[in-house]
Amino acid sequence: MKGDALYWFLAGELNEWVWGGEVANEESLPKEYPVVFISNHAGALGPIAVMSSLPVRVYPWVISDMMEWDKAAEYLRKDFVEPQLHIPPPSSGIVSGLLSQLSVRLLHAVECIPVWRGEKIHETYRISIEYLVEGRSLLIFPEDPSRPMNETYKMTPFYKGFTRLGEMYYQRTNRPLRFYPLAVHPEAREIKIGKPVSYNPNNDPVKERIRIKRVLESTIRNLYLDIAGEHYAGIPLPH
Repeated sequence: MKGDALYWFLAGELNEWVWGGEVANEESLPKEYPVVFISNHAGALGPIAVMSSLPVRVYPWVISDMMEWDKAAEYLRKDFVEPQLHIPPPSSGIVSGLLSQLSVRLLHAVECIPVWRGEKIHETYRISIEYLVEGRSLLIFPEDPSRPMNETYKMTPFYKGFTRLGEMYYQRTNRPLRFYPLAVHPEAREIKIGKPVSYNPNNDPVKERIRIKRVLESTIRNLYLDIAGEHYAGIPLPH
């Protein structure tokens, strides 16, 4: 498919130079596709870690501002360059502008899915369902950055909008969609895969969205603690 060669090239380079981690339980990967992978964000490292480590071509949801030429530089400045690279203004604006020239092109080239706000979110869902019907698996990081961070799990609470994909996919295909939880632990350089949560068409749709969101959120938190516990019991985590 379009963008596959570039995707795998980028995944390999990011794994070599940035991530360098592994999937702890690769045997838990799905046997059949498509699925939706749900992961904690782990700052800027989460998307890099998942795309570098999974031996599966995935199509990430990306904030629409990151894919729009007139908005990407400002988004990068506020979300990445200043808080994570610690580059102050006015230098941050220059760096963000340069980064956006590359990032916007790459995100479009590997066919990421823009996540719009308001009514335009329906276009995000439409593209997502088309990808799933074509057999493409999605990758979503549903943390709400406006909510407080839980210091134990290094996560914020999840949005639940992504769970609507379950009912939409079922309406389109008459097949239940499976959501696979992933936990990224940056210090341990490890990812762990949890048991899938399948959409249940027999439940009330609103209650089903809440159920899926809560189960995935809880599972990812527990997976994160599992990784931390295993590494603490063996080799101390680096600071």
